[in-house]
Amino acid sequence: MVRFLLRRVLQGVVVLWLITMAVFALFYIAPNDVARTLAGRQASPETIALISHRLGLDQPIWKQYLDFVWRALHGDLGYDYYHQVPVTTIMGAALPVTASLVLGAAVIWVGLGVTNGVLSAVRPRSVTDRSLTVFSLFFYSMPSFLLGLVLLYFLYYQLTLHGLAVLPAGGYSPLAGGLGTWLQHLLLPWFTLALVQAATYTRLTRGSMLDVLGEDYVRTARSKGVSERRVVVRHALRSALTPVVTQFGIDVAGLLGGAIVTEQVFSLPGLGKTAVDAINQQDLPVIIGIVLFASTAVVVANIAVDAVYAVLDPRVRLH
Repeated sequence: MVRFLLRRVLQGVVVLWLITMAVFALFYIAPNDVARTLAGRQASPETIALISHRLGLDQPIWKQYLDFVWRALHGDLGYDYYHQVPVTTIMGAALPVTASLVLGAAVIWVGLGVTNGVLSAVRPRSVTDRSLTVFSLFFYSMPSFLLGLVLLYFLYYQLTLHGLAVLPAGGYSPLAGGLGTWLQHLLLPWFTLALVQAATYTRLTRGSMLDVLGEDYVRTARSKGVSERRVVVRHALRSALTPVVTQFGIDVAGLLGGAIVTEQVFSLPGLGKTAVDAINQQDLPVIIGIVLFASTAVVVANIAVDAVYAVLDPRVRLH
């Protein structure tokens, strides 16, 4: 088990190293001149050269990369080009917003998706099954930005017109400012993200449950007189949740790197919106910091899922 996990960790380290190299290469291959952008159009060559030297952009690419890796290993991701604020400080301010969005939405999409999937599986080809299938396909096919705008129109704009200004149009209020205000600002983003994600979990749970309900041990439990509720919950659902756990780990890790569309629609100052702003400004340290964090989250999630699999099924350790 220990050797299995060490092998996965080493593979994750190699993946992160390749990602940092790829991101560095992409932004240096791009034709944008960061120093010229910072200096302005009317800047003299001397001013541009001074800015390049101050930021270390006049060093060879390989030296800049090695310096970045060395600092990153010590927890230093550099400074924002425009305000000279540490990248870790910028990410530290944005991460609670993204975490609040993703974790709150995750509770909704898992509860909704798994419940719908079980209901569909225990009554296959019924009206319930077909209705939930249509529900899943409808939201799965709808872009997040469109769903967000629809929710804003009906639950913010229309309610406000009728004197019911319950939900704000966007922005973020920290939990320290009050639980009620925090919930008000996140309800619409939560459901925007959760309804799209829940569709995947509904179909995944349904397919997995149908496979498990056809297993011999389930038929044996039924033949012994075990109640249908106990068969579904205790025997079938526990086994069917394995692929759901895998999907959940990857989805949460990926979205923690920035739920870009949802954050843009609702003006949430999370990692996704911060990344978009940094890309528009060619703020390389911020971009690389967020990409590195997102990649690390995905790698850690994969290792955690592999570890859970190895505990549940010893055969996985052989691969």
